[in-house]
Amino acid sequence: MNRPMNPDDTTRQALIALIPRLRRFARVLTGSIADADDVVQAALEKAMVNLGQYQPGTRLDAWVFRIARNHWIDDRRRMHNRMGHDDIGEMLDLVGDDGVTVVEASAEARMVRAAVDSLPPEQRDVVALVMLEELSYREAADLLGLPIGTVMSRLSRAKAALAKRIAGEGAMQ
Repeated sequence: MNRPMNPDDTTRQALIALIPRLRRFARVLTGSIADADDVVQAALEKAMVNLGQYQPGTRLDAWVFRIARNHWIDDRRRMHNRMGHDDIGEMLDLVGDDGVTVVEASAEARMVRAAVDSLPPEQRDVVALVMLEELSYREAADLLGLPIGTVMSRLSRAKAALAKRIAGEGAMQ
């Protein structure tokens, strides 16, 4: 069994600073807050155990995101089921906010979340990496093991689908 290496303080601080972004990425992958937390925990554990495989000078975030994504894919294959998504409203701290603004923002967030959830998984991955995590096309392509043109194509199709879905939902309200 591999034992975790003791990372230097810089790497430890970088991993700690990465947790909110990793959690957000895992939330997009899983669609569930609880599952996202499990993926984050497993990814950080695997990163610590395999820290010797990390190439200093490369992007730590891309390396850990790949670990998280691979863990999620492996876990999905093992489970052979698809979980429903939590309501994004569970993620909002509503205390002290204007009720009307909160309700409108929550409804809009649910509409966007539903639109993202309706995307095929391969498009959802690209949206999460490029639009949410602001990775470059090249970084996303490397992380996903895809040609850059495929990433650009998937993102283009995802944006068109999101725009169509959101415009259609907005017209219904």
